[in-house]
Amino acid sequence: MNAQRRHQIEVGRVLLSTGMIRPTRPDKAVRSLLALRRWGATPAAAYTGAALRYPNRDAIIDERGPLTFRQVHLQSNALARGLAAAGVGEGDAVAVMCRNHRWIVEVTVAASKLGASSLYLNTAFAGPQLLDVLGREQPKAVIYDAEFAELFGQEPTKIRFIAWREPEEQASAPTLQQLIEGQSTADLHPPSTTGRVVILTSGTTGTPKGASRKQPDSLEPAAALFSRIPLKALGTTFIAAPMFHTWGYGHFTLSLPLSSTLLLRRRFEPEETLRAVAMHKASVLAMVPVMLQRILELPQQTIARYDLSCLKVISLSGSSLPGELAIRAMDVFGDIVYNLYGSTEVAWATIATPAELRAAPGTAGRPPMGTVVKVLDEAGREVPTGHSGRIFVGNEMVFDGYTGGGGKEIINGLMSTGDIGRFDAEGRLFVEGRDDEMIVSGGENVFPREVEDLLADHQEIEEAAVIGVEDPQFGQRLKAFVVKRNGSSLTEQDIQGYVKANLARYKVPREVVFLPRLPRNATGKILKRELSNGE
Repeated sequence: MNAQRRHQIEVGRVLLSTGMIRPTRPDKAVRSLLALRRWGATPAAAYTGAALRYPNRDAIIDERGPLTFRQVHLQSNALARGLAAAGVGEGDAVAVMCRNHRWIVEVTVAASKLGASSLYLNTAFAGPQLLDVLGREQPKAVIYDAEFAELFGQEPTKIRFIAWREPEEQASAPTLQQLIEGQSTADLHPPSTTGRVVILTSGTTGTPKGASRKQPDSLEPAAALFSRIPLKALGTTFIAAPMFHTWGYGHFTLSLPLSSTLLLRRRFEPEETLRAVAMHKASVLAMVPVMLQRILELPQQTIARYDLSCLKVISLSGSSLPGELAIRAMDVFGDIVYNLYGSTEVAWATIATPAELRAAPGTAGRPPMGTVVKVLDEAGREVPTGHSGRIFVGNEMVFDGYTGGGGKEIINGLMSTGDIGRFDAEGRLFVEGRDDEMIVSGGENVFPREVEDLLADHQEIEEAAVIGVEDPQFGQRLKAFVVKRNGSSLTEQDIQGYVKANLARYKVPREVVFLPRLPRNATGKILKRELSNGE
């Protein structure tokens, strides 16, 4: 009981530190609390409460301008009624294939008000992938931007609506704007059950799987992240990471209790990102590491053109963050870089603060409040500090299983991330690679991630990927794919010599291929299957 009480006190302290609890007119405070009690810790409750407390504050700013919390609340009421009239009910799934803009937020809130589940589709899907996922998930309705209309040509779902549409684009289905016209904006009655959220895995090594997760029952999961990332209430968060991805969606959920203004852009452009941050005085910039890399590729005079003193947090996740990239970013923007390590299945595991990234570049950081992370051997026993093993995580937001059945390995209540890692003497986690990427070369266990991190630190290398390939003499060997920085004259022998000088001989890639850019998915993860297939 004492431990539980201490935990609750710490949760309260963290939530207070964000500024989300502040003096409010008594009637507004009571109505906001009633909304939370009626709707639970859901997007429906957050926007209902924010519309009461901050009706005229900007909730969303995208290319079409701002929407206030009151506008989002009323429009999502109308949208929920329109979807219900079209046949979407409590427990149904709504598939959403949208870029980052107002409608992906409003659809999410409307689905929450109906008790429907939201299934987020990757905007980089090809037709066969899309049909495969929709065939498996069987959503009641599909909502998509007009630019993706051709992909839905063979999709049998009858309830379909277009979200974002440019004037020159053809409307292959009714638009959401048309759907809400004439619908009542009156408040709805809460559903008997809250909807679920289905985020798809990245699919870098196979078909994307749907990871189902229930809405949290309290603010404790948010407090866990606030304990390591100093987000504040009533700030402006630029979500550059795709909102169909765990990290983009995660920042959306973190914005809910904070009543944050969401700054959204449909496509990522490095300089436009800096311009928007400066113009709208964003305090938080949520990205995947490759986006940060693209920004740092801008000329120094371009970056210096924008006043970014408003920016207090650059939060990263979605793929590995090379230590060299983190240091370069902090040298340019200040010590405001935070890196979260996790997965679609476990949500989060550890968070690295700026101080930790300075002290130990490449670290994934430490577990936040309420999270347990252990490194286990093949027998499920905890390994000593400094030794490598499989990473297992326990927190409130681990997923409930794949929608098609199955899940990740669980040992003593902790779920596998699928990665190999180790803790150092300071309690910092280092991720060494995927457990299914390990190769055996000449009898030695080799993880490509270690070589990738070393290559990323080279001053003349922009990015690198390393994979294992078959070898008649050694069984398997490493093959490196390297993107050189402009002006570099590096050769295959130079890179092999660099690795040999820093790592064991058996970790030297026996082949190096130079590419103009590595293939990545929409969330910045390197598509190693394309490298393996020679695509």
